[in-house]
Amino acid sequence: MDSSIKKKRARGRLSREMIEDAAFAVIEREGFAGFSTRKLATELGCEAMSIYHHFPSMAHLFEALVDRLFGPLMMPDAGLPWRQRIRMAVLDYRRVAREHPAFATYFLTYRMNSPTCLAYLDRVIGLFKDGGFDQETTARLFRVVGYYMTGGLLDETAGYAKGPSAVTIVTDEQLARDFPNVAVAGRYFGRAEFDKTFELGLDMLLDEMERIRDGAKAG
Repeated sequence: MDSSIKKKRARGRLSREMIEDAAFAVIEREGFAGFSTRKLATELGCEAMSIYHHFPSMAHLFEALVDRLFGPLMMPDAGLPWRQRIRMAVLDYRRVAREHPAFATYFLTYRMNSPTCLAYLDRVIGLFKDGGFDQETTARLFRVVGYYMTGGLLDETAGYAKGPSAVTIVTDEQLARDFPNVAVAGRYFGRAEFDKTFELGLDMLLDEMERIRDGAKAG
């Protein structure tokens, strides 16, 4: 059991916060696929039924975890330039995924329908409206950025971040001989290059958004 969780358990009864803390710890240690109520109960030093008293199902627990991550996220100050505000909001979301890589495989494809998450989404959509986009363009750009972040962050947390997937191993010599383009490009695929690649894609998106906005104004 995590020492901080153990100390909280020693002070009194099980709480939702303690269960959430333990759930994050188990998920990041065991992987999302390896998470179970039994492992969570072991982490907490309690019976599984004690957890169900606070969370009737795993769906309720996972919803609480997502709410806990995204509910506190606020939008950048309205006095900042619009492009800077969008960038900061995107990078804030990315930070959450990078801090919880195992749980990211769940929440990156999770429909944020809870009141807490809808409030967060409403704030994000408001950022696009603040940029001067009409209703349709706001909705479509919001989705486009979502596509980019979902793909990029799944790759950073569960794709290239995990290393090779294939059972058949290709040696460095074979790679250089038979797949030279991959061999040359591969040096830029590693974890150390994630930030630069993500920033490049984000800048391209922001450039295009500003082009669309400025074109609409000129028209």
